[in-house]
Amino acid sequence: MLNRLFSPPPDRPTPVEHGLLHFVLRRPLDPPFPENSARVLFGMGCFWGAERKFWQAGEGVQVTAAGYAGGATRNPTYHDVCTGRTGHAEAVMVVFDPKILPFARLLQIFWESHDPTQGMRQGNDVGTQYRSAIFAATPADLEEAQASREAYQRALSQRGFSAITTEIGPMPPFYYAEEYHQQYLAKNPEGYCGLGGTGVACPAGLATS
Repeated sequence: MLNRLFSPPPDRPTPVEHGLLHFVLRRPLDPPFPENSARVLFGMGCFWGAERKFWQAGEGVQVTAAGYAGGATRNPTYHDVCTGRTGHAEAVMVVFDPKILPFARLLQIFWESHDPTQGMRQGNDVGTQYRSAIFAATPADLEEAQASREAYQRALSQRGFSAITTEIGPMPPFYYAEEYHQQYLAKNPEGYCGLGGTGVACPAGLATS
């Protein structure tokens, strides 16, 4: 009985309907993406406000999308993820041109735009889906993300904050969220945004020394 209660929801054979074009950038949400583009997945609590942070990052952002990553269930729905049994985090996929927009700049936006010390929550949003996470596409990006965590931890510690709880690891499968979640705050400008940073600046250049 307990295993049945806490086992992940079943896989689904097909992705949820998530739309074709980015509502703001008017580019395809699905691959293939432009040649030489790179990808990263960020978890920062509710993905509505997190996605807006990255489509507003300026030149070099190819596309962003809201979705689910880091859990067990294939092609989950929002309802599945809200049960807390999928293991997925609400995640934002950022596709970018690293020659125009360095990965370090995305990491800076990530660290400064939420509180990475809160564990399985972000503000009033509580649960495993709201955890802080960076899922990197390459070993080099993974190493840079880990170094940035160390640098930001030093900055936070100097201001009295506790340990960073951000999960950092290789990029798992990314499952697009339902169409109404995509670019939600562009479609609903007065919609909920639970993002709140610590007020601590990320060290310039993400130096590790």
